[in-house]
Amino acid sequence: MRTRRAKRAPEVRPSPNIWNWPEVYEAENRAQDSTGALWKALRAERDWAGLDVVDVGCGDGFHLPVFAATARSVIGVEPHEPLVERARARTAGTPGVDVRLAPAQRLPLADRSADLVHARTAYFFGPGCEPGLAEAERVLRPGGTLAIIDLDAAAPPYGDWMRADAPQIDPDAIESFFTRHHFTSTTVSTLWRFDDRETLEAVLRIEFSAGTAARAAAESPGRTIPVSYRLRTRTKPTGLVTP
Repeated sequence: MRTRRAKRAPEVRPSPNIWNWPEVYEAENRAQDSTGALWKALRAERDWAGLDVVDVGCGDGFHLPVFAATARSVIGVEPHEPLVERARARTAGTPGVDVRLAPAQRLPLADRSADLVHARTAYFFGPGCEPGLAEAERVLRPGGTLAIIDLDAAAPPYGDWMRADAPQIDPDAIESFFTRHHFTSTTVSTLWRFDDRETLEAVLRIEFSAGTAARAAAESPGRTIPVSYRLRTRTKPTGLVTP
């Protein structure tokens, strides 16, 4: 019997962790930001209560219910069809939530239709993401905010493990890129907290090569991992000039 293969737009770069191991990534999502620091920092930059939110690269929709609790509307955009199906199942019956299949470079949204465009560890990794930045700018209303949350590749221990597997990552170049594009960047430190060692080590294995995962596990003897992020925000001007 032939299995159905998910369609993928040619400009979409696969995300092996969540694409191949969505259940393990679910455990990772539950472990991340156990202190709530990321959500607190994001709300301080742009409180989405009563506003229209777009979550770019929403994966299987883990963050959509948090936005939906207070937002006027929430649209999740995800390029991988199996994850779109999971996100729709997760949010079925949740008022004001819609999930759409599309890449960040071609958002299926009208001009000036959103107040907050959010992306967390998805697509916007520095040089090369200019098409997505332009699309976010297009769909934002004047005064709207683009908020990008990504792992801090310069901060140990997680950043050290990232660079061990991907030495081409240049944290300074990434910072310079976002500065040139008029973002304000803030470090947010939080804690990944797992229910047990087995889950922690399973998550490390989907994020890193076998050698780096073993190193990371050895350097994380308990059930927690301190992880730093960079929160990058840019607000669309209300006048005629745009970044």
